[in-house]
Formats: sequence, structure tokens, C-alpha cells
Amino acid sequence: MDNKTSPSTSTSADLAPAKKRQVLSQWQLMKLRFLQHRIAVVALIVLALFYLAAIFAPLVAPYGPHIRHRSYQNAPPQIIRFWDEDGFSLRPFFFDQEQTLDMSTLTRMYTLDTSERKYLRFFVNGHPYKLLGFIPADIHLFGSEDGTPIFLFGTDNLGRDLFSRVMYGSQISLSIGLVGVFLSLVLGLILGGISGLLGGHVDNVIQRAIEILMSIPSIPLWMALSAALPPHWPQIRVYFGITVILSILGWTGVARVVRGKFLSLREEEFVLSARTFGASNFEIIYRHLIPSFMSYVIVNVTLSVPGMIMGETALSFLGLGMRAPAVSWGTLLQDAQNIRTVALQPWLMIPGLFVVFVVLAFNFVGDGLRDAADPYS
Repeated sequence: MDNKTSPSTSTSADLAPAKKRQVLSQWQLMKLRFLQHRIAVVALIVLALFYLAAIFAPLVAPYGPHIRHRSYQNAPPQIIRFWDEDGFSLRPFFFDQEQTLDMSTLTRMYTLDTSERKYLRFFVNGHPYKLLGFIPADIHLFGSEDGTPIFLFGTDNLGRDLFSRVMYGSQISLSIGLVGVFLSLVLGLILGGISGLLGGHVDNVIQRAIEILMSIPSIPLWMALSAALPPHWPQIRVYFGITVILSILGWTGVARVVRGKFLSLREEEFVLSARTFGASNFEIIYRHLIPSFMSYVIVNVTLSVPGMIMGETALSFLGLGMRAPAVSWGTLLQDAQNIRTVALQPWLMIPGLFVVFVVLAFNFVGDGLRDAADPYS
């Protein structure tokens, strides 16, 4: 009797996870598959830290983006230490730098003053700012006890802290990717949906426009459109102008794929049923067709953001994007345009490393989402 009941018991126990798995929605299954992609999860955490640092850049940065330290022009990065010749210290500290002028080459030389430790403190008072644009505050994440300047990434030729400028620059460089991709996505979904759903002459006109835009080299087109921006525009207008320029070419690829999806779905029963009950084309697109391939939309957004960030960085690096005094990763890289600067002040290339890290992180997250959305991977 026991032998007859044990197989059924084990079978029901084996089927319990399968039954539990069957009731999961598509989004829950995508979440489970994404969490199994360890590299993508780590990359998502890295991106979250980057965006948190960008949102709270005035708090994270020890100084403002335009504050000058005239005694520390082109100063190298300082190292946070826990030990020196006097032994180990539980409190992190650093050494101040003394500037001397090399009379033979007329270059500034910096030597460490190891006679006194400069201890690091967290949440110190500094210059005032407005957190999130409207909350007055003067607390900074870190600083020195006696007010000695600390430069984790060194300074530029005007004595401005590079770490602070990178933090402030991330606000533009990271947000312009999201805004640009959002505009491209909206244009691609609307125009691609109309093209695939209506067909006929409308489809021909939209597809020919896409082919014309895709045949134009992107960099020269961006340069021409950026040069057309009035030089007297305020930075907020330049920001949105660059975003629109980056979105002009970004929607074509989305529109092509959306059109193909709509062509394969417009004859399905749920679309014909919605049309029978009097649903408009917009309602069919918004309520029925787009949700059917929303996983692709999410993956496409994730993989398109790096291209937008690279585009803004390239335009600003060439002097055709954001302009001083605006701070972005592209404008910061303008200081490293010649070999002499890179050889003498290699720390000015640090903003380029941030671009590399963010682009790689977005690509890893996109790969994880693509695998999670593909049921056959």
C-alpha cells in the first residue's frame, strides 16, 4: 500500500513547482530570468549608483563645478590612505600638496607634505547649494577637518576639482540619454505603428523618409544640426536642442521593427475584434498592439541609451554640443584634446572612463533583459 501511494506523492511534489511557475505572469518570469543573469544585475546596481550620484551631485561633490583653487592648478589626484610611516590609522587621511615651479620647463610640480595628516570627515559643511534645485543645503558627503582642499581626481588648468565636475557633468550626460531615447521611442512607436497598421501610401511615405534619414551619415548630420543652434541660446535650450538632434535618427530603427511587428499582428483575432467594436487606430496601437511586444520596447530602450550618451559626448567633445560654462562629460574631455595635456595631466581623461563604464553597464543590462524576454534563449 505504501509503495503504491509514494509515487503519486512524489509526483505531486514534483509538479508543485511547475504549477506555481505556470501561474506567473510574463513580467514575473522576465524578472526571475533577469535575476539569474548575474552580470546584468551587477550592471543594474552600478547604473543605479551612477544615477543616484547624478541626482544628488551637489551633495556628493565636495565643491561646486566652477569653484577655483588658484594654488592647485593642474594638481594630480590625491590618495586616501589608512597608513603611512607613522603606522596604521582607523580614520582615512590624505596629505596636502605643495606647489613649486620648475624654472627649466615652466611647469608646476607638486610634492606631498607628509609632515601632517589631513583627516577625512563625512557630511561636512561647505559652500551652499540647492539640492534637487530647490532645497537649500550646505552639507557635502566628504571633506577635510581643517578645510584643506581634497582632489580625488585632481584639478584642471583653472584649479577646479575634477571629481566635482564629473559628478555635476553626469546630470547632463546621463539624463540626455534617457530623454533622447524617450523621444526616439515615442516617434518610432507612433510612426512605425501608423505605417504598419494603415499600409498603402502612408506606409510608403514613412518608409521612404526612414530610408532617406538612414542613408545620411549620422556624425556629419549631427554636426550640421548642432552648428545651426544659435550661439546666444541659454544652456537649457541648447540641452533640449541637442536632445532633439540625437532623437532625429534614433527613431528610424524602432519604427522599422514596430512596423514589422504590426504587420504580423494586425490580422490577429484580437485586433480584428477591437476594430469590429469601433476602436480607433490609436486605441488599437496603444491598448492592444504595443503591450503585445512591450518586452522588446524595454530592451530597445536599454540598448539605445548608450548610443545617445556617446552622441552627446562626441558632439560636446568636438565643441558642437554643450558649451561652457555647462558641464558634461563631453565638455570635460575637451581639456584632453592634445597629446601634451594627456602626457602631463592624464587624470583629465577620467571622464572618458565614466563614459566607458556607463556604456558597458547599459549593454550588460540590455543583454540580460534580452535574454529574459526571449522564451527560447
